Amino acid sequence: MLERHHIEIIKNCIEQSAITIPTLRDDLLDHLCCVVEEKMKDGKSFEDSIKEALHELAPDGLYQIEKDTIMLLTIKLVPMKKVMYSVGLVTSMSMTLGLLFKTLGWLGADHLFVYGFLIFGLVFLPMVAYTGIKSNFYKSISQKLRLLFGGLSAIATGLALIFKVMHWPGADQLLVAGAGIFCFLFLPMLFFSLYKKSLKVADQ
Repeated sequence: MLERHHIEIIKNCIEQSAITIPTLRDDLLDHLCCVVEEKMKDGKSFEDSIKEALHELAPDGLYQIEKDTIMLLTIKLVPMKKVMYSVGLVTSMSMTLGLLFKTLGWLGADHLFVYGFLIFGLVFLPMVAYTGIKSNFYKSISQKLRLLFGGLSAIATGLALIFKVMHWPGADQLLVAGAGIFCFLFLPMLFFSLYKKSLKVADQ
């Protein structure tokens, strides 16, 4: 088993590598500790084990792993972002035309507005939340949850508005759900985050 000072040495190596993603740091620490421990079981010294482990894992340096991770994530998100913005454009146009048709008393106003808003709420907003979470994966779990709760609140409230306008059942329940998520989940996490930031500023 690795001793505590061995783990601290590995941790320092990772911290000195300029890696900025906390979750990636933790994953690298776990991986390196396991590899070093296996090599030491084979009779190698800690110094030789850590050198071999670092060379096998990242021959070009640990920071290269972060660069490769960000590049792969960006490549995966680009097609989704194209679809997301296309959906956002079409649904926004549909809702705008729906309101225009409604004002002028033309046929098709309800269909344009309702279907545009439904796709906007059930497709576009979830895609925005998903890409936001994935592109900001280096942030904390609380920040990801805050984004998720904000998206859910917006979707539920938007659907409640549509249900109200169309006199469909369930509008009140959706409105209560949206308001509940916003008040008791999103807002507390938002203000707690602002409070923590204010403490950091005060300490500087």
